[in-house]
Amino acid sequence: MKDSKRGSTSASLATVAAATGVSIATVSRIVNGETRRASAETVERVRQAIEAIGYQPNHVGRTLRRRESRLVAMLAPNLDNPVMSAIAASTEAALRAAGYVMILCDTHDQPELQDDYLNAMRAQVVRGYVIVASVASPVLQDFVSDGAPIVFVNRRNPFGGGAFVGIDNVKAGADAADHLLSNGVNRPGVLFPTQGSTVTRDRVDGFCRRLLAHGLSRSEIATAHAPGLSHLEVGYEAARNLLDANQRPTGLLCVSDQIAYGAYRFAREAGIRIPDDCALVGIDGNRLNAWIAPWLRSIHVRYEDFGGAVVELLLDVWGGKTPVERIMPHVMA
Repeated sequence: MKDSKRGSTSASLATVAAATGVSIATVSRIVNGETRRASAETVERVRQAIEAIGYQPNHVGRTLRRRESRLVAMLAPNLDNPVMSAIAASTEAALRAAGYVMILCDTHDQPELQDDYLNAMRAQVVRGYVIVASVASPVLQDFVSDGAPIVFVNRRNPFGGGAFVGIDNVKAGADAADHLLSNGVNRPGVLFPTQGSTVTRDRVDGFCRRLLAHGLSRSEIATAHAPGLSHLEVGYEAARNLLDANQRPTGLLCVSDQIAYGAYRFAREAGIRIPDDCALVGIDGNRLNAWIAPWLRSIHVRYEDFGGAVVELLLDVWGGKTPVERIMPHVMA
């Protein structure tokens, strides 16, 4: 006789927890494929209760038992940024080639929205998570503590450790300083966002440390920042702040290509010739530079190669290997 409860929408995590004598949190983790913190006997008891009570539809129950989920969630901020879209495209292609389907969510660099998406993706029984430019948030901390299969991209795990794909941002900043110095720039400066991430801070730090090593003093390095999530607006306003402070550097590191675009627009409006009056160096190597920004020298990051590295690390995490970092190369374009 068919169980009338099977597939019932009235069943809940609490129902399963009561039937098995474990906490709701334990049931939630097992339902979502996180079984490392529970004994094999507990996992099996919960899965039998799920099947008997009908908390999940049958096909989801099979996915949980056989780990057949082919869904991977990517969370990334500000997908209108060419860097984010390039990473998303390369990761989607690599996952598809490996037989997985990617779900893409834009967190807009907001911890609350990141947590909303993490909870939603957990409910979808995704197999793993790719978090691009993560921010510290309560749910992410829970995921990390629970050992969820996550690969961090561009920004490292804010709680430490874990699998990571990105570049050496300190070295990228230092390479930008070397380029300006080798081209005779004697009044260098740097533009960056006020609400900087570890990525932008590392680039600024590497740039300034290299200049100091070459004998410049802190007072000889012009710095300017501006608030906002849009790097185009940050570049425009930060360049204005330099001029308002009566600083006219002969060369600038813009910690992203989009900041360089914003600085260029301000320079044009202020009658400053780029690159004759002031050379600009960006970091990213946007493919559009050759078309719209021939005046910009940029440190090129091969974001098209990130996807393959991300999938390799996900496979390692799923296989129980110790998470590692993959530092991707960059070159002056």
